Amino acid sequence: MNASTGRAARWLRRGAGVLLVLVLLAAAVVWGGLQLAERKMARRVDVDVQPVALRALTDTAAISRGQYLYASRGCVDCHGANGGGRTFINDPNGLRVAGPQIAPGGASVTAAYRPEDWVRAIRHGVHPRGRPLMIMPSEDYNRFTDDDLAALVAYIRSMPPTQGTPAVVELPVPVRALYGFGVIRDAAAKIDHARPPAAPVPEGVSVAHGAYVANMCLGCHGAKLEGGKIPGGPPDWPPASRLAPGDGSVMPRYPDAESMMRLFKTGHRPDGTPVRVMPFESLREISETDVRALHLFLQQQRPSPQG
Repeated sequence: MNASTGRAARWLRRGAGVLLVLVLLAAAVVWGGLQLAERKMARRVDVDVQPVALRALTDTAAISRGQYLYASRGCVDCHGANGGGRTFINDPNGLRVAGPQIAPGGASVTAAYRPEDWVRAIRHGVHPRGRPLMIMPSEDYNRFTDDDLAALVAYIRSMPPTQGTPAVVELPVPVRALYGFGVIRDAAAKIDHARPPAAPVPEGVSVAHGAYVANMCLGCHGAKLEGGKIPGGPPDWPPASRLAPGDGSVMPRYPDAESMMRLFKTGHRPDGTPVRVMPFESLREISETDVRALHLFLQQQRPSPQG
């Protein structure tokens, strides 16, 4: 063996050794993330819950309002039109998520819910037993008024009994590790649990009511509506659009409420291209008043100091 061949062999051995070390380090990091994830999923989240006064099942006005909220605020997308549960993420990479049955009957997870349990789950993203709910848009529902939360519960409790399906949360190893390290957060970790319930505002085409409607956008578009990567979504999902003023905002595409209503009804931008990820099954059910108020609020926002 000549000198050059010997040097090459030594470099190959060193390279293989470095590669092995890197592989072992990566495996250790992933293992550590998985251990942290297990602890996070099993942790107890203590919140000071104030139960709301649930509406009687004979309160037709409350049930009607609750039916509208269920249809237009995303509940149907995760739990199905009949409340029997629904798979809403089924990614080839192994990410699979299904919302459980919440309507009466069968495998309903709400069968034994007390008034405070409804508040804990909807407003705080916490299971009645105190563990965090992995996926629940509680950062949106955290801002419900007490009346709207009670109306939503009244409608769910009034649903016809059905035979549904349980929750499914199957996370690929990389996603679980990212969750363990805090890159991805569960529902309870996103909530300001000290936030008081939203104060009621008159329903109408106003900035105040539009701000209340815009709460349904926070889970995907961010607390400041500045868009970006959708938390917990599959890696191939596009980022949420910027709704706030500033560079990159999509609001100039929607100069009037009619253009926004067409988006919600059709799922297509003004230029005819489809929007890939938005809960259009719910958005198409939003009332004209709510859309006009939402549009008014979004158009009258002011840029943030950074935006």
